[in-house]
Amino acid sequence: MFVSDFRKEFYEVVHSQRVLLFVASDVDALCACKILQALFQCDHVQYTLVPVSGWQELETAFLEHKEQIKLLIKQDDDLEVPAYEDIFRDEEEDEEHLGNDSDGSEPSEKRTRLEEEIVERTMRRRQRREWEARRRDILFDYEQYEYHGTSSAMVMFELAWMLSKDLNDMLWWAIVGLTDQWVQDKITQMKYVTDVGVLQRHVSRHNHRNEDEENTLSVDCTRISFEYDLRLALYQHWSLHDSLCNTSYTAARFKLWSVHGQKRLQEFLADMGLPLKQVKQKFQAMDISLKENLREMIEESANKFGMKDMRVQTFSIHFGFKHKFLASDVVFATMSLMESPEKDGSGTDHFIQALDSLSRSNLDKLYHGLELAKKQLRATQQTIASCLCTNLVISQGPFLYCSLMEGTPDVMLFSRPASLSLLSKHLLKSFVCSTKNRRCKLLPLVMAAPLSVEHGTVTVVGIPPETDSSDRKKVHCRQPGPRHVLCVSSFFGRAFEKAAESTSSRMLHNHFDLSVIELKAEDRSKFLDALISLLS
Repeated sequence: MFVSDFRKEFYEVVHSQRVLLFVASDVDALCACKILQALFQCDHVQYTLVPVSGWQELETAFLEHKEQIKLLIKQDDDLEVPAYEDIFRDEEEDEEHLGNDSDGSEPSEKRTRLEEEIVERTMRRRQRREWEARRRDILFDYEQYEYHGTSSAMVMFELAWMLSKDLNDMLWWAIVGLTDQWVQDKITQMKYVTDVGVLQRHVSRHNHRNEDEENTLSVDCTRISFEYDLRLALYQHWSLHDSLCNTSYTAARFKLWSVHGQKRLQEFLADMGLPLKQVKQKFQAMDISLKENLREMIEESANKFGMKDMRVQTFSIHFGFKHKFLASDVVFATMSLMESPEKDGSGTDHFIQALDSLSRSNLDKLYHGLELAKKQLRATQQTIASCLCTNLVISQGPFLYCSLMEGTPDVMLFSRPASLSLLSKHLLKSFVCSTKNRRCKLLPLVMAAPLSVEHGTVTVVGIPPETDSSDRKKVHCRQPGPRHVLCVSSFFGRAFEKAAESTSSRMLHNHFDLSVIELKAEDRSKFLDALISLLS
C-alpha cells in the first residue's frame, strides 16, 4: 500500500478504529510510539500496545489478534501498474483455449490458427521467463543491501504537525529518534545534518510560540535548545576524564588501550590546562570558571590532536533549572534500559521501563538508565582494549572476524543485538585507527558473542567497512539516485542467508536488522567458511 497523504490515508482511516500497535525494540521506535500514543490520547483513540523484538514475536502477536485485525488495502489504479494476470496467462489456460478453438473448423484453417497460437504462446513463455529473470535480478539488487530511511519518530512528528497537535514533548521524542539513528551509525553525517536542520526550524517555531505567551509558563516547563556540543558520551552526568576514556571517538583516536595512548590523553589534558583533580570529579562539581569556556578549550586542543569533529550539532532539553539532558544522553539511557542484562524482569518489563523513561514524569528511571549506560560504555571500551591487545580481530580474507569467548568479562552485556552492534562498530573504528595494514582498513567486520550457553547459540553481527569520509558507507550503496548519497548500507543480510543455506547451518534470522542472526555454535566454523567463499 502506497501512502501519498499520511494524514488522510493513514491517520484519518485508523483513528476511528481500535488500533493494534506493534513496537520494535529500538529507541527510534519507542519515540515514534510515544508520539502516536499522545495523538491517540488527544483523539480518544483506543489502542493495544504490543512490544515485538523480532519476526517470531511479531508473527505470534499477529496470530493472537488476527480475528480482530482488518487489513486496509488501497487499489493503486492511478499508478497504471498492470496486474500479473494481465501480462501472462497460465499455460493450462492456453492449452484449454487451444482445445476449444480447434472444434468445428476446416483442417487448413485449424493448422494456420494452431501454428499462429503456438508461436504466440512460445513468445509469451519467453517473455514470461525474461520478466521473471529480470524480477529476480531487481529483487536481489534491492534486497542485497539494507538501508535505514528517515527516523520513524520524525515521520510521526510530521503527522502531529500536519494535525496541528505537535507539542514540545513530541518534538523532543522526534529529536531523540533521529539521534538514535546517528549514535548507531544507521544514517550518514549528511543525512543527520539535513534532518537536524528540519528539526531546528521546529524548535525555533516552538520557542517563538512560547515567548509570545508572557508569564504563562512555569519555571518547571520543558525547554529545548539547539547547540553545538561536545562529542563526549554522558559527560554532563559523569566526570570529564571518564567520558573521554569511554567515548568511542576519543578512545579510538587516542588509542587508549595502549600506554602511548594514555600518555597522549595526559598531554591533551595538559594542553587544555585542566588540573587532574578537576577533570576526575563529577562535571557538575567542576569549578564554574573552568566550565564557562570548556567547550572552546576542548575543541581547540582537539584540533591540535587531529580530532576535527569534536563538536557536533545536537539538541538539549531542560526540565526546569535542575535537569538538563543532551539527546545522546537519553539515547544511551533508553537503550541500556531496554537491553538491560538484569534478570529481575522480562523483556517486556525492560521495554516498559525504557518507554516510561522518555516521559518527564519518570526522571528517576532516566537517571537509572544513565547509570546502566555508564556501565555499558565502560564494558565496551574494556572489551575493545582486550580484543586489540590480544589480537582477537583477525583477517579472514574478505572480512575481519572477532569472537568473544564464554567467560569473557561482561560478555553477557553484549548478547543483545543493539549492544553487540554498537560494540562491533566501535571495535572496527578502533581497529582502523590502530592497524597499519591499508587493506584491513577497507574490510567489513563480522563479530560473534555467546547468546545462550544452555542452547549452544551465538549472536553474529555484520558491520560494513569504516572509511575516513563523512558519508563513510556510501561506496556500498549502489542503488542509483539520492540513496547513493544519503544511505548507510549493509550487504550482510543476504550473505548470511546464502552461507547458512549452502552449509545447512542452523540459523535464525529473527531480528528486524538483517545483519544480525542467531547461529548454533557448533555450525559456526562451516558457516564462516561458506561466508569467506561467498564474499571472496
